[in-house]
Amino acid sequence: MAKLSKTEKWTFSLTLLVAIAAATLFGGFYGNRLFGSPVPGDLNKRLKEYTDLIKAVTENSPEEVGVDKVVYSSIDGMLRTLDPHTSFLEPKEYSDMQDRQKGSFYGLGILVTKRNDQVTVITPLEGTPAARLGIRAGDVISEVEGVSTSDLPLDEVVKRLKGPKGTTVHLKIVRVGIKEPIPLTMVRAAIPTNSISNVLMIRPGIGYIRIKDFTATTVRELDEAVEKLKGEGMQKLVLDLRMNPGGLLDAAVGVSDHFLDKGQMIVYTKGRTPDSAQDYVAPGKHDQVNVPVVVLINRGSASASEIVSGALQDHDRALIVGETSWGKGLVQSVYSLQYGAGLALTTSKYYTPSGRNIQRDYSSFYDYYVADDDSTPEVPLKDRKQYKTDTGRVVYGGGGITPDVFVKPAQLTKTTQLLEVRSAIFNYAVEYAAAHPDLTQAITVTPDIIEGFVQYAAGKDIATIDEIRQALQKPEDRNFIERSLKAEIVAAKYGYDASYTYRLQGDSQVAKALELFPEAQKLATLASDMRLKGGAQNPADAGSRAAQANTVPKTN
Repeated sequence: MAKLSKTEKWTFSLTLLVAIAAATLFGGFYGNRLFGSPVPGDLNKRLKEYTDLIKAVTENSPEEVGVDKVVYSSIDGMLRTLDPHTSFLEPKEYSDMQDRQKGSFYGLGILVTKRNDQVTVITPLEGTPAARLGIRAGDVISEVEGVSTSDLPLDEVVKRLKGPKGTTVHLKIVRVGIKEPIPLTMVRAAIPTNSISNVLMIRPGIGYIRIKDFTATTVRELDEAVEKLKGEGMQKLVLDLRMNPGGLLDAAVGVSDHFLDKGQMIVYTKGRTPDSAQDYVAPGKHDQVNVPVVVLINRGSASASEIVSGALQDHDRALIVGETSWGKGLVQSVYSLQYGAGLALTTSKYYTPSGRNIQRDYSSFYDYYVADDDSTPEVPLKDRKQYKTDTGRVVYGGGGITPDVFVKPAQLTKTTQLLEVRSAIFNYAVEYAAAHPDLTQAITVTPDIIEGFVQYAAGKDIATIDEIRQALQKPEDRNFIERSLKAEIVAAKYGYDASYTYRLQGDSQVAKALELFPEAQKLATLASDMRLKGGAQNPADAGSRAAQANTVPKTN
């Protein structure tokens, strides 16, 4: 049995494992050395049985079975008896996780995906080898080191693109408008994996920051983002945590510290062992962002993003808008095993400042990860335990962070969804940009562009002309298609960042956030005044002093 070595101080996130979305929050807490003490007699017998079983299977099965496969499968089966977030990390998974959390790796700087079974560039990252050599959105990587990518899984292609710093990799690129593949030789370099993906002023005075995950660089990036927006006149802030799967606990604490007073509780943990109980308060290390804040969340917001949104909600520092978050309130300690593997073991639960544990029910692992929202409705608010914020507003435990204002995204027709997921909009935009080299960011999506898209998509057998025209008759679908076409055309010519403003236009959750700043300001001011006057620090005691504040979430 491999002996556990050091414990890493990490939180982790909602990831894809074997095509099932699996959320794993790795807590910044030191766990026990599980195999550092003598093995009890009964356990020793069971371990002997286990090794005998492995020997019998590997020696006598009709087909050769790798020891790694048998052992790893048995570990996974054992851990599934515990909870959905305790997990064994094979060496490659553990290494990839460490790269993500450190915030950098060595490679080319290309964001890629599979579109129509082709490895397609979404965008090159600014300042990377790919950007310097002119890689464009829509380019298809057809070969890596002489090997066709058509039959390789995307993960395998990404693995081949990565490598030691300073080494070379040979590619062939297929580009719209050029008949022959383009051979390229690129030198790998350090590639930053930015945690904050977008920073911009979406209206005069209103800043927008999207944090896509929480890594070792998040807090530094937030400092830079805030300084940039303040220089551009920011007076209000939309903090977008949608589809943020989580990450490092220290990063969640550091982000919260920008918005809370020194000493305010951010999160606390409790478990079976004494060392699992810890309090995390705002350290007061960062300049406060003293502007009204609205935080956006949805079902893809998990773990560390729930810590931040829960802390700001409980202290009435921000209004939370969108949809109920994932609901992950378990904490894992991460152990490094010999031979490069890792173990994320659930060791405690975490609680928001008001005392909420927001862990969603996982009695059925299938429902927890796979089932559709429509088939597994959320627990009604009347059946969930109530807690109080600093000003006495009602918030709810269990089942995720409940937003103060519910806003569902636009419901698009099946045809429009197919046009998006089968890359019709993206591919048409790439071809249009290639055919119009003089286009500017001020491009208008004209009826001619729409008609060209209709003919293009129908020609790809994604939908019939009549089906596409019917979708375009619906205002929400037409607005989405026009907005997406403009964004993808601009991205193809000027890069993804240049297109982001257009992607936000028509976003119903962002639009609602822009309306709520007066309410967010009043709430934050009320909470601050109560603290200055020596109001109760226990949120449960503050309700009688805040009758004028909202007491239940609203739906929009």
